[in-house]
Amino acid sequence: MKLRTWIIFYLLFMGTDLFSQGRLPYNDLTLQESRVIVNKGTEIPFTGEYTDHYENGTYICKRCGAALYYSSSKFRSDCGWPSFDDEIKGAVNRFPDPDGRRTEIVCSSCGAHLGHVFTGEHNTSKNIRHCVNSVSLDFVPVHLQPGRYGTAIFAGGCFWGVEYFLQKAEGVYSAISGYTGGHVRNPSYREVCTGTTGHAEAVKVIYDPVKTSYEKLLKLFLEIHDPTQVGRQGPDIGEQYRSEIFYLNDEQKEAAERNIAVLKGKGIKVVTAVTKATEFFPAEEYHQNYYFNNGKTPYCHVYTKRF
Repeated sequence: MKLRTWIIFYLLFMGTDLFSQGRLPYNDLTLQESRVIVNKGTEIPFTGEYTDHYENGTYICKRCGAALYYSSSKFRSDCGWPSFDDEIKGAVNRFPDPDGRRTEIVCSSCGAHLGHVFTGEHNTSKNIRHCVNSVSLDFVPVHLQPGRYGTAIFAGGCFWGVEYFLQKAEGVYSAISGYTGGHVRNPSYREVCTGTTGHAEAVKVIYDPVKTSYEKLLKLFLEIHDPTQVGRQGPDIGEQYRSEIFYLNDEQKEAAERNIAVLKGKGIKVVTAVTKATEFFPAEEYHQNYYFNNGKTPYCHVYTKRF
C-alpha cells in the first residue's frame, strides 16, 4: 500500500475509532458536504459562502472542528474559491494527486478534503495559494489557538437571551446568533419574523472541549429558558421562538434525548424538539452580542436550576 493511501486510510478509519473514544466526535455531513469533504469533489466556483468573506477570525474544519486558517492569511485571488497564503502550523497535510499534476490539502486532524495548494503565482509575498472549498470550512469570529473545537446549536426563544447566557459560560469562545431549521436560504430577520420561513432563532456555540463539554452546555441551555413552552418563550410568540436542540452527530442526539428524559422524569413537561442540524445562517450584525453591546439584560431568559 502506498504511503499516501495508507495515511489517508488511517486518518479516515483508524482516526474515526480514536475520536469515538475521545472528547469530540465528527460532525455529520450533508450530501453536498460529503461530496467534497469525503469524496474529494469541488464546489462550483464563486458559489461558496466564504469566497468573498473577510471578517476577522478563524476558519475551522467543517467535519472535526480543527482550527485551519486565520483570516489574516486570506487574500483576494479572484479564482472563485477562498484563498489563503498560510495555514495554522500543523493544521494541513499535503499529498500529490495520483496524476502528479496538483497537490491536495487535507485537514491533518481528520483527513477532510480541503482543496489544493499552488505555488509560483506571486499573488502574495509568500507566493503560495491554498485554494479551499467553502463547504469544507466553518468560521468563528475570534482568534482560536491551534486544536479542535466543538460546535453546538440551540434555539430557545429570542436569540439575544440564549446568546447572553451561553457566551458567559466557561470554555465558550463564540456564541453566534442566527437562523436555522427553515426552508429559505440566508433569510433576513424580517423574513424570519413573518413565521413563514420555518426558521428558529438559534445560537451556534463554539467551545473548547478541554474546558467544557457538550453535555454541560446542553444542561445550561435547558436551564436558561422554559422548555415547557410551545411556539413561544415568555412574551415572544411564534414558531421562530420555539425550543429546539439541533444536533450535529449521534452523540449530541443521545445526550439531548437522555437529559430531556431526566427532566421529564422529574415531572417537567418538556416540549423541546431534538432535530438534526441543517444549514445555520448568522443573523445581521446588530443582533450579535446584543445585550453586551447595549448594556442590558435578558427580558425573558433567567437561570433556573433543573438538574
